[in-house]
Amino acid sequence: MPNTLNPLELIARRWQPSAAFVRRAALATVVMAVIIVVTGGAVRLSQSGLGCSTWPKCTPDSLTPTAAMGINGLIEFGNRMLTYVLCAVVGLFIIAARARHPRRRSLTRLGWAQFWLVMSNAVIGGITVLTGLNPYIVSSHFLAATALLTVAVLSWKRASEGDEKPRDLVPRPARQLAWLLVAATGALTVIGTVVTGTGPHAGDAKKVHRIPLDWQEITQLHVDFVYIVVGLSVALWFTLRAVKAPAAPRRMLLELFACIALQGVIGYIQYFMGLPEIVIGLHMLGSALVWICVLRVCLSLRDRGPLPEEDPVGSAPSGEREATGPQPAAALSR
Repeated sequence: MPNTLNPLELIARRWQPSAAFVRRAALATVVMAVIIVVTGGAVRLSQSGLGCSTWPKCTPDSLTPTAAMGINGLIEFGNRMLTYVLCAVVGLFIIAARARHPRRRSLTRLGWAQFWLVMSNAVIGGITVLTGLNPYIVSSHFLAATALLTVAVLSWKRASEGDEKPRDLVPRPARQLAWLLVAATGALTVIGTVVTGTGPHAGDAKKVHRIPLDWQEITQLHVDFVYIVVGLSVALWFTLRAVKAPAAPRRMLLELFACIALQGVIGYIQYFMGLPEIVIGLHMLGSALVWICVLRVCLSLRDRGPLPEEDPVGSAPSGEREATGPQPAAALSR
């Protein structure tokens, strides 16, 4: 029986994308991850969380929303359809990373990690509907989207650097401070989901179970962590100046300051205006942008060398193919 190739190997033999194309594909996954966060918030804020009454169908008898379900059904179903767009973008990144010569397994692994995060979050979204918008499941749904955004940002960074062993660009205390900033921002995000779970915007017009905690106390804890993140960011700024860090991390830290300042303004506006939906949506967008900036700052403090040199067009990646013919079928992740 003749040897066969899997589809990714066939594509890799006929298409050699540039490094710039792979980077753009990785950036597209970041953009789509942010869009999923924002549109997921729009579903909740428009009270469309149960616009489709079940999952994976929209109703027990229909895959798509019916006229009787109104705008809420269209919003919820539209958000579900975005999952397919996200899968297509992630798939493009996987294919481009796999077809790039020389082959970089680290990039394809990150692409597949994104794919499985998308699949798991789709399942969590279904459980969210089936449990009637249980606030704990809703929180995990947002955190899974944040995990996807994290891997997408890491993929974007890895698509722009080589595969050498990481080399520190700043002393160890500066790196530890950066990781502390990441941890504090992660805690801030988690607490933000608890604020959502205790607050008035449950995602549906009907009475929906909320997390049994005092909303104002949780909100104050959230604000306290904002101050911690701001303090750590300022401390990192002065530390990077003191150790004469490269310009790139300091520039990214300034971008973080801008996002934090904007997010703080939005946060106070939504608090004093009684939580208007559009402002909360902007706050969710700001949360995603702050997280991206924090990750970029931390990742910029090490160097993996330049991108591997591109193989001549038509040649096989080093160590990946035999010169005398095609390889046997490989695992899908190849």
